[in-house]
Amino acid sequence: MADHDDGAGFPADPDSFTEVTSQSWLSRIGSSLTGLLVGPVVIFGAIVLLFWNEGRAVGTARSLAEGAGAVVSVGAGTVDPANEGRLVHVAGALSVAEKLRDPATGVEADGLRLVRKVEAYQWRETSTSETRKKLGGGEETVTTHSYGLGWSDHPVDGSGFKQPDGHRNPPVALAGDSIVQRSARIGAFGLSASQIAALGTARPLAVEKWDRAALQKTLGTAAAGQPVDGRIFIGIDATRPRLGDLRISYEVAATAEATVVARQTGAGFSAFTTSNGRSIEILRDGTIAPARVFDDAQSGNTTLTWIVRVGGILLLAFGFGLILGPLSVLADVVPFVGDLVGGASSMVALAAAALVGSATIAVAWFAYRPLLAAGLIAAGFVAAFALRRLAGRRPAAVPAQ
Repeated sequence: MADHDDGAGFPADPDSFTEVTSQSWLSRIGSSLTGLLVGPVVIFGAIVLLFWNEGRAVGTARSLAEGAGAVVSVGAGTVDPANEGRLVHVAGALSVAEKLRDPATGVEADGLRLVRKVEAYQWRETSTSETRKKLGGGEETVTTHSYGLGWSDHPVDGSGFKQPDGHRNPPVALAGDSIVQRSARIGAFGLSASQIAALGTARPLAVEKWDRAALQKTLGTAAAGQPVDGRIFIGIDATRPRLGDLRISYEVAATAEATVVARQTGAGFSAFTTSNGRSIEILRDGTIAPARVFDDAQSGNTTLTWIVRVGGILLLAFGFGLILGPLSVLADVVPFVGDLVGGASSMVALAAAALVGSATIAVAWFAYRPLLAAGLIAAGFVAAFALRRLAGRRPAAVPAQ
């Protein structure tokens, strides 16, 4: 059981609050021993993640290779029933049914998605901590909680502050939202709502006009808003905002042309299933050739594979660090000795993570890519044999006269 002694909190300045907590050496040892239980679980999870990632990467690569060989480019102007169920590549101009309109404010725009962002001027809490080791193995932590008013794009619950008195935030009457185009087409082909949402890059939209009556009804106030820097400002003075003021901004996602690689289903698209059970449904902005679509997808698969590999090895290092944690705590009786042991433990954890991670990836390669793994090993043996033969053929050194 952790043994914490809370020191008295005291104000460091009119809008900050500082508290001091201490933890004994025995309590720290008890806390660190939980790492002996949690660490192996983390390590096991990281190994499973790394092994799964290799299988995912191979499966995705094979699926994309199969798709690249099976895809058929079709014109967007007409729907050919002969292509029903096939993997098709369609590219062309994108058309939408109507303008996008936010019912809360009446703001309108042409595009695929209209994204509303609402910021409220609220109290915010920031906390900084400094932990000092004490002779005898204990620790003392000094935490300073500071408070200030600023813009936030989500409601901040001041009741959860360390010092809530005087820092309560009023409720925010309007939240952010995304209005998605109900209907869009590429020529004769229609797109589903999820497919529409996958297209377009959101860019800032300068708001010039809105429905003031709709905004007043939404907010439940008489405030109609005023334009400030392309936003709708709700308050008295935009240069000197007050607690509870709002500013509403917009982004719009639009694209003139789009490319789809997916299964032709009627006059629309759905995910195409390859022979290994993986799905292909790729939507991109612009007109892109099918070969480029699949090349980009393969590159994305490779990038994701390496991201997960690095993440898995770091997770392994964290798990080994939890197991080795008690060593540095035991050595913290003399603080600088504990720092040395902690640094050495970190190096050991990283080395162990690299070793176990590499071994896991190698085993996964044997499981998922046996021919490639065997080929690499054979190439390694051939290279080693060739180097040994070259070394054996070196002429003997001529003795000095």
